[in-house]
Amino acid sequence: MPPTTREDVIFNRALHIPTRWRLTARLTAAAGLAAAVTLTGLPGMPVDTASAGPAVSARLKPGFDKRDRRCDVRNGLPAATRTPANSGFPNSPLGNFHKADDLPKNYEFDLPGLAYDGLQAPTAAEEKKALSQVPGDTEKNVNAWRKIADASGKPADRAMEIYARWLNTGKKRPFKTWFDKVYIRNQTNVNKGAGFERQLVRDYKLVGPDWLCEVYVELFDAEGNKVGERRYDSYNKRTKEFNEFKSNSKPRADQLAKDRVVARSLTDHTFRFTGAKKFTTGQQKLIDDFNRELERERGKANQVRGNQRIYNPVGRTTPIKGYSDHQRWFAPGCQTGGAQPLAAAANNCGTRGPANQRALDSGRTPAEAKQIQAEARRLDTRGTLPRGGPGGIDFTSLELRYVGGLGKGKGMQYSMRADQMPDPDTNPGWGGEAKMQLASDAMFTWLALTPDKFWVNLNPDEPDRVMDSKFASTDAGRILLEADLQMKHDFYKAMDPKTDLGRRYWAALPKQNGNPCMPGLRNWIEPKPAQVREQDGGIYILDAPLALKSTAQETVTEGPGEPICDPNDAEIAAAQAVIDSMIVPEVEKQINTAPQYADLRRVYTSRVAAEYIRQQDAKNPTDFRSIINSDDVKAWPLRAPNQNWDKDELFRKYRKIYTEGEFTYDVDTAQGVRVYIVGGVDFSKQPKRNITRTQFNVENRDLDNTTVNSRKSDDTSYRDTDTLYFGGGKVTDSGGGGGGTPKPPTPTPTPSDGTGKPDPTPSDNPTDGADKPTPGAPGDQPKPPGGDLADTGSNTPVGLFAALAAALAAVGGGLVWWMRRRGISLGRRTG
Repeated sequence: MPPTTREDVIFNRALHIPTRWRLTARLTAAAGLAAAVTLTGLPGMPVDTASAGPAVSARLKPGFDKRDRRCDVRNGLPAATRTPANSGFPNSPLGNFHKADDLPKNYEFDLPGLAYDGLQAPTAAEEKKALSQVPGDTEKNVNAWRKIADASGKPADRAMEIYARWLNTGKKRPFKTWFDKVYIRNQTNVNKGAGFERQLVRDYKLVGPDWLCEVYVELFDAEGNKVGERRYDSYNKRTKEFNEFKSNSKPRADQLAKDRVVARSLTDHTFRFTGAKKFTTGQQKLIDDFNRELERERGKANQVRGNQRIYNPVGRTTPIKGYSDHQRWFAPGCQTGGAQPLAAAANNCGTRGPANQRALDSGRTPAEAKQIQAEARRLDTRGTLPRGGPGGIDFTSLELRYVGGLGKGKGMQYSMRADQMPDPDTNPGWGGEAKMQLASDAMFTWLALTPDKFWVNLNPDEPDRVMDSKFASTDAGRILLEADLQMKHDFYKAMDPKTDLGRRYWAALPKQNGNPCMPGLRNWIEPKPAQVREQDGGIYILDAPLALKSTAQETVTEGPGEPICDPNDAEIAAAQAVIDSMIVPEVEKQINTAPQYADLRRVYTSRVAAEYIRQQDAKNPTDFRSIINSDDVKAWPLRAPNQNWDKDELFRKYRKIYTEGEFTYDVDTAQGVRVYIVGGVDFSKQPKRNITRTQFNVENRDLDNTTVNSRKSDDTSYRDTDTLYFGGGKVTDSGGGGGGTPKPPTPTPTPSDGTGKPDPTPSDNPTDGADKPTPGAPGDQPKPPGGDLADTGSNTPVGLFAALAAALAAVGGGLVWWMRRRGISLGRRTG
């Protein structure tokens, strides 16, 4: 329903919003009353369940077919003398829903107000100036500032107009809340819906005398009193079809209630809903239910149709230096130290884009996300929110999936991927800002530290080799160590004999004296080859799987209980085969899909991106050169709520579990029920495989266009899937170039790219990685990074991303918990 508050009415007038849109606002309350009266207080309930006849009647509003209502005239096209034969929306031969196979298409709309998103609440002096044009009349004062800003074109005058609008509301909301949730929302409502209509008129040839846009149907009560209206985006006079256009594909219950009233009065008219996004099951059901009702009443098929074609909205905003906000995420020239979130305040240095905006618009907690979602729905008067609204993104799945546009003075372009939340109104996504911060921080951490530091090591015998101290001061390091401990937990949890897998596992182990026998274990996570495609001046990260490795290992530190068996080499090999075939695949699946490893996957894709940046910088200088191998990670510290995290505390927790056990399992053996007590990550290498262009095009159709669109649109779907892409990058503001990004400092030499080959640029601080601990048995010498070449799908070999895998493998050294080389611990039953 359109806005009814005084502030919104003033806003509409000032923006010259057409009367036809404002009229809907004045009639919303009456229309809602009609629905309540008609449907006995149950909006959306079919009329035929409430009474014998309709409680209201409906008829087209007089003058609906005037020339200025024609879709072609209203949308800037010449008035066609006749309606083309191929005009209109397609019908499906299989039913009432048509889903186009066309690749996603963009439509544009103006969003100039977003260029002022860096404005902070006005000072007392700015408030005084903003009220100065017409003192005592805030409404006329707004109009005066609007005229001044329109005439001068100066950003300072437009900023005063924005302040004047906020003051005209009585400051009922904080300035930033009002700016984001009311000012920009209203501007989007006006322009985005009109842009979508304009695109559909062109694509489906809704031209000629038959096609009318913005058509109203009046609603009357039983006594003939007008009680409301229903506005339709388009209407075909010849076919008598009402059309509703939804850029987010979300039918509204209040509109469907009115549609049912219209349908029972205008029985020869049909309805069609066209959506720019994939209809969810629930959204399609609303349309199907309405269709089935009318099919039963009328005895005719397909009275209500759905039409789905994927479009991406592109808001046109030209940033203005000094007025537009930038976030320091992924911006190499803007990384300064401190534990504060780098997106906390408006600044002129950094990146802009839909990814930044969607992350900042999400709630920081589930409760805040629900509040933001409800408010957004209330203010979304024309259904122009991105699909799912501000809570529509599952930020736990957010990962960096494209990096490009590198070069000196160019910063970086990026695209993120995430899943759609299945029910955002009930359970909205949240935490976008923190997840973006983590992805950005991790990428810079991987760049700043040399790959020999990318390891963690939970070995009960090695408390002094848990991880590098600088790596431990970052969230990337914290996540690797926590993931290692989590993996150990999940590994032994998978052995639970109460589960089918656990029963089969214990039964399959080799036996000594009728008791299942297994060795002490070392388990660790390492990368599998990432599937990537290097083209278009960047790298597409298509798949970045992680592997779980397991091998027998003995430790000096003893576990709980008494040893049950002392397996020989043959029994060790047999037990390892059982573990590799049954337990490892189950836990590896969790590592690649389960929510408890989402942060690990997030920092890993950032690791892939970082290694690509390293390789490109070795060829030609980029803005990242002064960061690479700088050994300085102060700009990416442990952030709240983990600012006091301590690697040694986590090690103590691990060692306690190792020596005391975490899980106690009753296992059936030939000797009766026995009690078994049971309980790292290496990213120093990052292998990748660059697939061919043909394979990329076949398996990832239109991903290149999707990635480009993601940096322009806040609602870019990958084809008709529930996968979203949204990006950003360095932009050039009007009124000054580069958004205030400092000039990159003088390049510094970088070491090897991880291929085992010397870098052509000599390093001031060469390292052979000799200090890197490994998770092997005490005294093992660390192995140098591998020097293999990845299969690039071309004639040019691409160096192995060696830095990623080593960090995971080193952790595994301490994954043994209670299991020792000489046997499995036997616990005592306690009743």
